[in-house]
Amino acid sequence: MALQKNYPKYTASVTQQHWCHGILQRRSTWGRKERKRMKMLGMVVAIGRVAMGSLGGNVQAEVTKAPFGTTTVGEHTGKQVDVYTLKDAALEVKVITLGARLMAVNAPDKNGKKADVVLGHPDLAGYEADRDTYFGAVVGRYGNRIAKGQFTIDGKQYDVPVNNNGQSLHGGLEGFDNRIWSAKQIPDGVEMTLVSPDGDQGYPGTLTAHVRYTLKGPDLRIDYSATTDKATVLNLTNHAYFNLAGEGNGTILDEKITINADRYTPVSSVLIPTGDLPSVAGTPFDFRTPHVIGERIEAENEQLKIAGGYDHNWVLNGPNGTMKMAAKVVDPKSGRTLTVSTTEPGVQFYTGNFIKDGAITGTGGQAYVRRGGFCLETQHYPDSPNHPAFPSTLLQPGQTMHSTTVFSFGVEK
Repeated sequence: MALQKNYPKYTASVTQQHWCHGILQRRSTWGRKERKRMKMLGMVVAIGRVAMGSLGGNVQAEVTKAPFGTTTVGEHTGKQVDVYTLKDAALEVKVITLGARLMAVNAPDKNGKKADVVLGHPDLAGYEADRDTYFGAVVGRYGNRIAKGQFTIDGKQYDVPVNNNGQSLHGGLEGFDNRIWSAKQIPDGVEMTLVSPDGDQGYPGTLTAHVRYTLKGPDLRIDYSATTDKATVLNLTNHAYFNLAGEGNGTILDEKITINADRYTPVSSVLIPTGDLPSVAGTPFDFRTPHVIGERIEAENEQLKIAGGYDHNWVLNGPNGTMKMAAKVVDPKSGRTLTVSTTEPGVQFYTGNFIKDGAITGTGGQAYVRRGGFCLETQHYPDSPNHPAFPSTLLQPGQTMHSTTVFSFGVEK
């Protein structure tokens, strides 16, 4: 989400960007130093296209809709949930209307064999029963944490439900992940819409949110937009868990990650940012060059102990509101790669520390293990409403929030 204080202009508007054969062309020009730095990191948007072969970039993705099930829990009991399948030569993607969730991404390995690389449940009942993992969901109204569930707008304090160690996580007890979104087919994908009324979970303003999933070749693009009729705070992100070896295929500790960030936001004992933005240099949080995820995850480091591994926000290099590389992950065995680009200022790298061994049976019938998936949640920083120095998450009436994230899948042989 890209919001700035000089309203109502938004630097992250998708109208300020254009696409050509699935590759984002930036209208703004980065300085020579930044371009050189990005080149050194090996971070190129949609890396791996050549290895993926001919992907039919000008051919629209096939989009189909089917019933996924009928809800049996909560206020939406008896409501139908649909699954939309987006398919082209490179990928097959499934999205469901409960929580606007990314349910599956079938991607090829270096030998052309496809596997689902997104963790999830095999049926609707699994998603309804699971209130802990947020598998694949769009979380909100405020993704990540707000300290003590409190924030102030124009001198008025608002209180939202606390549901995680005395803090508010992912919008509260009944966040956007637990809502049935309306949906319609669009070229190359599906657009989902949710209207959150004034006072929903304590948040001010009637908020209308739109999330578009579109597929072009190896690129799965998510566009977020929202408007409000009263000043509110907003932080939308997708909570997909990835395992590039295939969901249910062990841990992600052998996969290698690069994160385009010089700084990160350390947290307190309840995972709320302290407000400091220290350098990652000399710490287990330095992923400016590729490191195996499990290489330092058990290091003697207070921040790793607090979170039980990685569950922190990295401050991305590059201007807020412009498309930039966030991270790249490589699975050495399958050769699959995932490159994440975003207009957001931060990314939460989470290593599935709270997945309980054997507690969940995934879509492929295999029991999930602790650290069996990683998340790369593009976002504004946690608890931004209580940190004036952080990029603002305030949305005013008459403004439209725009944000874009692209998950690009490839292979390295």
